[in-house]
Amino acid sequence: MESENLSATNNDESNWGMLAHLSALAGFVIPFGSLVAPLIIWLTKGKESAFVAEQAKEALNFQLSMAIVFIVCFILSFIIIGLFLMGLAVIVDLVFVILATVTASKGRMYRYPYTLRLVK
Repeated sequence: MESENLSATNNDESNWGMLAHLSALAGFVIPFGSLVAPLIIWLTKGKESAFVAEQAKEALNFQLSMAIVFIVCFILSFIIIGLFLMGLAVIVDLVFVILATVTASKGRMYRYPYTLRLVK
């Protein structure tokens, strides 16, 4: 796939790519922030850079996947196991967002594992 070979050509692109991933943490403070922030970056800065567009789409797809996981965990919380799974999902979300942020800050593409690619 050609998008996996993309890399940032300048520091500005790597900063925006990094911010696309890091902005997903806004969801811990603002409802739906983890979806809205990468979407805004994709729609505004994605037109200027293919690297930023791919990283913002990747962040958005991962956060959409995590939203589905959180909904399932919420439903399962009525039988207690969902509470454990939700805690685990929060940790997984944080770890992968940090890994993606560090990788994008170096100007390299990051692909989240186990992610539904809903936004193409």
